[in-house]
Amino acid sequence: MSYSMSRASLPAFKLGLTALSSLLDKAAAFCAARKIDDAVILQARLAPDMFAFVRQVQTTADITKNGVSRLAGVEPPRYADDETTVAQLKDRVDATLRYLETISAAKIDASEAREIVFPIGPDAKASMKGDDYLAQFMLPNFYFHLAAAYAILRHNGVEIGKRDFLGAISLTPLA
Repeated sequence: MSYSMSRASLPAFKLGLTALSSLLDKAAAFCAARKIDDAVILQARLAPDMFAFVRQVQTTADITKNGVSRLAGVEPPRYADDETTVAQLKDRVDATLRYLETISAAKIDASEAREIVFPIGPDAKASMKGDDYLAQFMLPNFYFHLAAAYAILRHNGVEIGKRDFLGAISLTPLA
Protein backbone atom coordinates (compact mmCIF):
# COMPACT_ATOMS: atom_id res chain seq x y z
CA MET A 1 0.00 0.00 0.00
CA SER A 2 1.40 3.39 -0.96
CA TYR A 3 1.59 6.25 1.49
CA SER A 4 -1.16 8.56 0.28
CA MET A 5 -2.47 11.94 1.40
CA SER A 6 -5.43 10.27 3.09
CA ARG A 7 -3.22 7.74 4.84
CA ALA A 8 -0.94 10.54 6.06
CA SER A 9 -3.86 12.53 7.44
CA LEU A 10 -7.06 10.72 8.34
CA PRO A 11 -5.57 8.21 10.82
CA ALA A 12 -3.56 10.97 12.53
CA PHE A 13 -6.58 13.22 12.86
CA LYS A 14 -8.77 10.38 14.13
CA LEU A 15 -6.16 9.28 16.66
CA GLY A 16 -5.55 12.82 17.90
CA LEU A 17 -9.23 13.74 18.13
CA THR A 18 -10.05 10.47 19.90
CA ALA A 19 -7.28 11.21 22.41
CA LEU A 20 -8.65 14.76 22.81
CA SER A 21 -12.12 13.36 23.47
CA SER A 22 -10.64 11.17 26.22
CA LEU A 23 -8.76 14.16 27.64
CA LEU A 24 -12.06 16.02 27.82
CA ASP A 25 -13.56 13.10 29.76
CA LYS A 26 -10.71 13.38 32.24
CA ALA A 27 -11.16 17.16 32.45
CA ALA A 28 -14.88 16.73 33.18
CA ALA A 29 -14.15 14.17 35.89
CA PHE A 30 -11.48 16.45 37.37
CA CYS A 31 -13.88 19.40 37.51
CA ALA A 32 -16.67 17.27 39.02
CA ALA A 33 -14.42 15.68 41.66
CA ARG A 34 -13.04 19.04 42.78
CA LYS A 35 -16.27 20.99 42.31
CA ILE A 36 -14.59 23.31 39.82
CA ASP A 37 -16.83 25.22 37.42
CA ASP A 38 -16.15 24.20 33.80
CA ALA A 39 -15.62 27.87 32.97
CA VAL A 40 -12.39 27.83 34.98
CA ILE A 41 -10.87 25.09 32.79
CA LEU A 42 -12.37 26.48 29.58
CA GLN A 43 -10.75 29.87 30.15
CA ALA A 44 -7.41 28.51 31.39
CA ARG A 45 -4.30 29.31 29.36
CA LEU A 46 -0.56 28.89 29.71
CA ALA A 47 0.27 32.50 28.88
CA PRO A 48 -1.79 35.70 28.76
CA ASP A 49 -1.43 36.09 24.99
CA MET A 50 -2.36 32.56 23.96
CA PHE A 51 -5.75 31.00 23.24
CA ALA A 52 -7.71 29.72 26.22
CA PHE A 53 -8.39 25.98 26.50
CA VAL A 54 -11.83 26.30 24.88
CA ARG A 55 -10.31 27.95 21.80
CA GLN A 56 -7.48 25.40 21.60
CA VAL A 57 -10.05 22.60 21.40
CA GLN A 58 -12.24 24.50 18.94
CA THR A 59 -9.23 25.22 16.74
CA THR A 60 -8.07 21.60 16.81
CA ALA A 61 -11.49 20.51 15.57
CA ASP A 62 -11.70 23.33 13.01
CA ILE A 63 -8.27 22.67 11.52
CA THR A 64 -9.33 19.09 11.02
CA LYS A 65 -12.81 19.55 9.54
CA ASN A 66 -11.96 22.61 7.47
CA GLY A 67 -8.66 21.24 6.23
CA VAL A 68 -9.90 17.83 5.13
CA SER A 69 -12.88 19.53 3.51
CA ARG A 70 -10.59 21.81 1.51
CA LEU A 71 -8.50 18.82 0.45
CA ALA A 72 -11.61 16.82 -0.51
CA GLY A 73 -13.18 19.82 -2.27
CA VAL A 74 -16.33 19.82 -0.13
CA GLU A 75 -18.00 22.38 2.11
CA PRO A 76 -17.21 21.82 5.81
CA PRO A 77 -19.83 21.91 8.54
CA ARG A 78 -19.95 25.13 10.53
CA TYR A 79 -19.74 25.16 14.32
CA ALA A 80 -21.01 28.09 16.38
CA ASP A 81 -18.01 28.46 18.75
CA ASP A 82 -20.41 28.80 21.67
CA GLU A 83 -19.32 25.97 23.96
CA THR A 84 -19.56 26.79 27.66
CA THR A 85 -18.96 23.33 29.16
CA VAL A 86 -16.43 20.54 28.80
CA ALA A 87 -19.30 18.26 27.67
CA GLN A 88 -20.13 20.66 24.82
CA LEU A 89 -16.47 20.70 23.74
CA LYS A 90 -16.50 16.89 23.74
CA ASP A 91 -19.62 16.96 21.55
CA ARG A 92 -17.76 19.21 19.10
CA VAL A 93 -14.75 16.89 18.96
CA ASP A 94 -16.98 13.83 18.59
CA ALA A 95 -18.95 15.57 15.80
CA THR A 96 -15.67 16.22 14.01
CA LEU A 97 -14.72 12.54 14.34
CA ARG A 98 -18.09 11.54 12.85
CA TYR A 99 -17.57 14.06 10.04
CA LEU A 100 -14.21 12.49 9.16
CA GLU A 101 -16.06 9.24 8.45
CA THR A 102 -17.95 11.00 5.63
CA ILE A 103 -14.84 12.28 3.83
CA SER A 104 -13.70 10.48 0.70
CA ALA A 105 -10.10 9.27 0.97
CA ALA A 106 -9.93 9.26 -2.84
CA LYS A 107 -10.84 12.95 -2.98
CA ILE A 108 -8.15 13.79 -0.42
CA ASP A 109 -5.63 11.73 -2.41
CA ALA A 110 -6.57 13.62 -5.59
CA SER A 111 -5.69 16.96 -3.95
CA GLU A 112 -1.93 16.45 -3.84
CA ALA A 113 -1.12 18.90 -6.65
CA ARG A 114 -4.31 20.99 -6.49
CA GLU A 115 -4.03 24.58 -5.21
CA ILE A 116 -5.69 24.95 -1.81
CA VAL A 117 -6.82 28.43 -0.73
CA PHE A 118 -7.27 28.97 3.00
CA PRO A 119 -7.55 31.81 5.53
CA ILE A 120 -4.53 32.89 7.55
CA GLY A 121 -6.24 35.19 9.98
CA PRO A 122 -9.45 37.16 9.82
CA ASP A 123 -8.63 39.17 6.69
CA ALA A 124 -5.94 37.31 4.74
CA LYS A 125 -5.75 34.20 2.58
CA ALA A 126 -2.93 32.03 1.32
CA SER A 127 -2.58 29.14 -1.07
CA MET A 128 -0.45 26.01 -1.26
CA LYS A 129 -0.45 22.77 -3.20
CA GLY A 130 -2.46 20.11 -1.39
CA ASP A 131 0.53 18.04 -0.26
CA ASP A 132 2.30 21.11 1.14
CA TYR A 133 -0.91 22.33 2.77
CA LEU A 134 -1.26 19.01 4.60
CA ALA A 135 2.39 18.60 5.57
CA GLN A 136 3.34 22.22 6.29
CA PHE A 137 0.12 23.78 7.54
CA MET A 138 -2.57 21.32 8.63
CA LEU A 139 -0.56 18.74 10.54
CA PRO A 140 1.71 21.21 12.38
CA ASN A 141 -1.28 23.38 13.38
CA PHE A 142 -3.33 20.35 14.42
CA TYR A 143 -0.57 19.07 16.71
CA PHE A 144 0.23 22.54 18.03
CA HIS A 145 -3.32 23.18 19.26
CA LEU A 146 -3.79 19.59 20.44
CA ALA A 147 -0.56 19.83 22.47
CA ALA A 148 -1.57 23.23 23.86
CA ALA A 149 -4.93 21.83 25.01
CA TYR A 150 -3.13 18.90 26.65
CA ALA A 151 -0.60 21.21 28.32
CA ILE A 152 -3.30 23.48 29.73
CA LEU A 153 -5.09 20.54 31.32
CA ARG A 154 -1.84 19.11 32.69
CA HIS A 155 -0.77 22.51 34.02
CA ASN A 156 -4.10 22.85 35.83
CA GLY A 157 -3.75 19.53 37.63
CA VAL A 158 -5.71 17.12 35.46
CA GLU A 159 -3.97 13.79 35.93
CA ILE A 160 -2.91 12.98 32.38
CA GLY A 161 0.32 11.82 30.84
CA LYS A 162 2.01 11.12 27.54
CA ARG A 163 -0.07 7.99 26.88
CA ASP A 164 -3.20 10.14 27.15
CA PHE A 165 -1.82 12.50 24.51
CA LEU A 166 -0.74 9.69 22.20
CA GLY A 167 -4.06 7.90 22.43
CA ALA A 168 -4.64 4.35 21.28
CA ILE A 169 -1.65 3.99 19.00
CA SER A 170 -0.98 0.55 17.56
CA LEU A 171 2.18 -0.82 19.10
CA THR A 172 3.81 -4.16 18.45
CA PRO A 173 5.87 -4.94 21.55
CA LEU A 174 9.15 -6.71 20.87
CA ALA A 175 10.63 -9.29 23.21
